[in-house]
Amino acid sequence: MIPCKMIQVLLSTIFFYYSSAANPSYINVQNFGAKPNGKSDCTKAFLSAWAAACATTQPATIYVPAGRYLLRNAIFSGNSCKNKAITIRIDGTLVAPTDYKVIGNAGNWLKFYRVTGVSIYGGTLDGGGVKLWACKSSGKSCPKGATVRDDCVSIGPGTSNLWIENLSCGPGHGISIGSLGWDMQEEGVQNVTVKTATFTGTQNGVRVKTWARPSNAFVRDVLFQHVVIQNAQNPIIIDQNYCPDHQNCPTEGSGVRISDITYQDVHGTSASQVAVKFVCSKTKPCSGIRLDGVNLTYRNKPAVASCANADGMASGVVQPTSCF
Repeated sequence: MIPCKMIQVLLSTIFFYYSSAANPSYINVQNFGAKPNGKSDCTKAFLSAWAAACATTQPATIYVPAGRYLLRNAIFSGNSCKNKAITIRIDGTLVAPTDYKVIGNAGNWLKFYRVTGVSIYGGTLDGGGVKLWACKSSGKSCPKGATVRDDCVSIGPGTSNLWIENLSCGPGHGISIGSLGWDMQEEGVQNVTVKTATFTGTQNGVRVKTWARPSNAFVRDVLFQHVVIQNAQNPIIIDQNYCPDHQNCPTEGSGVRISDITYQDVHGTSASQVAVKFVCSKTKPCSGIRLDGVNLTYRNKPAVASCANADGMASGVVQPTSCF
């Protein structure tokens, strides 16, 4: 189970799914000093294994055997990576430091930056987010948390050809495309598939978020398919007025154009009555949104959908009733 923000993806072509794959070129992280005891810092060993894979132009597999591997903040950069076919196969668990303040005051935990042709198979990522969320719920003074550590997977500007499959996540903020649109000149997100995913006790299930600022960014050709959502505050949400601190929020209207987003076979329960929420840009409304076989319930009351500046269609059984 992924309990909090695990991975940030920027300017990438990357695939997540669980399977087995044969590859003759294994790079075992234990050969670089990684200890599977959950206590020894393995960050340097993992980054060294990444560097070794990047140093060759031949397909390579980074192998993480069974066990628990403690990782601090790590950036897997593709800037100087020669390899366009790296597989990361994880048979173990990647563990964040037990002191959540270490990660809570940083920008992220695990970050893949400017990578192309990376596949990640299997494994468990334990961000230790339960303690941080418990702290926040108690009303105590807690770290804010990384602005991209709180999503299970954060999909950033420039991401394309991304495949995520067989993901289990919770608590945290679910999967987020964005936030996008802070800069005028910003790359978009396209061709993203999230398939066979489960979200438990998350704030959001599947989310797209953009700032209400002028921008030439875009989100298009996204499929959320076979998704189970259990007691999420916002199971399905597009928020183009994103402003997490609710202070000095921009109001110009988001320039991020959102189109061709499909939600297919998404079902489960909502922690709020508004189970589907599309708050789209007043300057560039959402288009081509499709709901196909969506069934979300709210306690003993009917769930509802809410739309603003959104155009789309519904097919099959759709509950709550579409607001298009």
